[in-house]
Amino acid sequence: MPEETDLYGLIGHPVEHSRSPLIHRLFAEQIGQLIDYVLIDAAPGSFDETVAAFRERGGRGLNVTLPYKGNAFRICTHPTLRATQARAVNTLAWTPAQLIGDNTDGAGLVADLRENLGVELQNRRLLLVGAGGAARGAVGPLLEAKPAELVIANRTADRAVSLAQAFAPDGPVRAEVFEDLEPSFDLVINATSASLSGHVPDLPSAIVGPTTFCYDMMYGRHPTAFLKWATAMGAAGCADGIGMLVEQAAESFLLWRHVRPDTAPVLEKIRQSLS
Repeated sequence: MPEETDLYGLIGHPVEHSRSPLIHRLFAEQIGQLIDYVLIDAAPGSFDETVAAFRERGGRGLNVTLPYKGNAFRICTHPTLRATQARAVNTLAWTPAQLIGDNTDGAGLVADLRENLGVELQNRRLLLVGAGGAARGAVGPLLEAKPAELVIANRTADRAVSLAQAFAPDGPVRAEVFEDLEPSFDLVINATSASLSGHVPDLPSAIVGPTTFCYDMMYGRHPTAFLKWATAMGAAGCADGIGMLVEQAAESFLLWRHVRPDTAPVLEKIRQSLS
C-alpha cells in the first residue's frame, strides 16, 4: 500500500456483505483523494485488541457496525453530542491526542428523508417503531428537525418509555405500545430489524393514512416485509434504508476527510449494485 494512502475500515461481525468499501471508494474518487478501506470481521470478545491492531497499522478511522457500536462508545475518548445521546458510536476517528467517536446514523436518516426523498419533518407527526439501538441513534436528529411530535412505539412499554424520557428535554417526544397507537402519522419509520427475518412489527393498520410516508431502515434487493405491508395499507410513499446507508457514510467521510461528498451519484451506483 502506498505511503500516502490513508487507511480506513469497517469493523463488525459479520461484515462480508457490506457495501461500505464501495461507497467510500466512490467518495474518494469523486474528490480526488486516495484512501484504502478494509473490512474487519472481529470475533466476539476481540473488539478492543482488533481496534488497537488496526491503529498500529496506521489506521485513521473506522466505521463500526453490529454488534460493536456500544463497545466503540466505551473506548472513544471524545464522543460527540449525538454519540453521547445514542450511547453508541458508528464512526471512530483518530487525532494525535484523541479518539473521537461519532454517531452518524440519525443524521444520515434525516438527510435521506429531506434531501433525497423530499419528506418534510417540521411540524409533522412522526412515528418511530422500535426502541433499540437503531431507534436511539435517530431520536436526537429527528427532534432537531422540529416535528409536531415524535412517538416512539415498541411492543412493550419499558424501553420506549425510557427512551422517550431520555430525550424529553429535546422536544415533543412520547412513548406508546403498538396497540395504543392512534391514527394516523405523516411519517412512519421502522427502526426494528424485523425485516431481516421477513417479519413486520405487530402494528395497527390505522397508523398508515393516505398521506403517510413509510420508511424502513433495512434494505435489500427487493422491498422489505415492512414496506410491502405499508404499500398494502395504502401508504402514499415508501423507501428503504439504502439512502440512509450512503448519507451516514458521507457524514463519516466528512469527519475523516473534512469534505462532504455529493451523495446522489454514489447512491445511484449503490442501488445499481443491489439489482
